[in-house]
Amino acid sequence: MLSSASSGVQKPHQTMKDETVEIPHLVHELYDIVEKLERLFPGRHFTPDGHLVGSLGEVWAAYLYGLELAPASTQGYDAICPDGRRVQVKATQRNAVALSSEPQRLIVLKLERDGSATEVYNGEGAPVWQACGKMAKNGQRQIRLTTLSRLMTDVPQASRIPRADI
Repeated sequence: MLSSASSGVQKPHQTMKDETVEIPHLVHELYDIVEKLERLFPGRHFTPDGHLVGSLGEVWAAYLYGLELAPASTQGYDAICPDGRRVQVKATQRNAVALSSEPQRLIVLKLERDGSATEVYNGEGAPVWQACGKMAKNGQRQIRLTTLSRLMTDVPQASRIPRADI
């Protein structure tokens, strides 16, 4: 009987064990990227937790729409439009986002694995706040991206924050 080593076939746990040797290198690369992002956007935190996706969404929105970023963790908004309106930015890689208060303006982006961002919602915050679910124990109300997409169909082009000339 041939062993897995002599047949060239690896057992699943052996493959996983071999690949785990890459973990320290990959984590180091991740933190190098975090450090570079934090140098590019002082005051933003890109720690590999909830901050990472949120901060990526904020800087993407600033770039795409010509927004001025507010200081990190500013209550109720993340950026300011050229016309002075306050904008809450939400980003996700999942199927929902959560809000803790009614935003004046809201941009929701879905971050894709290829590094791009898809606009899910861009408009007034009131309709979204009205469509959100009940307040959870953490003080946030969730809304699904499918609901946001449906709400987006009712947002007139003139009410959307226009894309920057990039």
